[in-house]
Amino acid sequence: MEDGHIPYRPERVAPEEVERRAHDVYQRWNARRSVRFFSDAPVSEATIESLIAAAGTAPSGANKQPWTFCAVSNPELKKRIRIAAEEEEKAFYEGRAPQAWLDDLAPIGTDWEKPFLETAPWLLVVFKQVQDVRPDGEVRKNYYVSESVGIACGLLITAIHEAGLVTLTHTPSPMNFLAEILGRPAHEKPFLLLPVGYPAEDATVPDISRKHLAEILLKFR
Repeated sequence: MEDGHIPYRPERVAPEEVERRAHDVYQRWNARRSVRFFSDAPVSEATIESLIAAAGTAPSGANKQPWTFCAVSNPELKKRIRIAAEEEEKAFYEGRAPQAWLDDLAPIGTDWEKPFLETAPWLLVVFKQVQDVRPDGEVRKNYYVSESVGIACGLLITAIHEAGLVTLTHTPSPMNFLAEILGRPAHEKPFLLLPVGYPAEDATVPDISRKHLAEILLKFR
């Protein structure tokens, strides 16, 4: 056994059970949708902690785990985030966005107004740590930061869905206001904003389709 390694003994699953589980995972995840209409029904802090703990199991470059998750339920902070986000989104929709981008967004029906940022009981703001700054001030290098944080966000979105809640990947551009509002240090950069909660009773989602498996899978036997 190599130094620093420990035994790993995961459950041994029969091939037919592996196939069944894989199909079940697809069936559940294929039901996932990005939701913009939230209920204000409360979600417990313990639930949010478990979801973020699940995200924190993600692999990362050299195991640096270069992420910080800010969980916001404070109404005043949520209001400040909404105001700042809508300011950036309004500038995007009314001037910065190329027409081709706006045309692609049209079927989804989005605009610069983001009421879900106040309605959802929680906002999860994910920051990437571009450097590893130790408590004593020592600065070390992080590796594959965006890739690592992206994987963690994927696990977080999946965990939210598996728990019976909904979310939306929101990326106002630029997002520097999030670091200012939440008081994050210079070595942390905002990566993703996720409202989390239950869907509104009258929630709707765009009538979209996903690419067929044959369009995204290439087999090399």
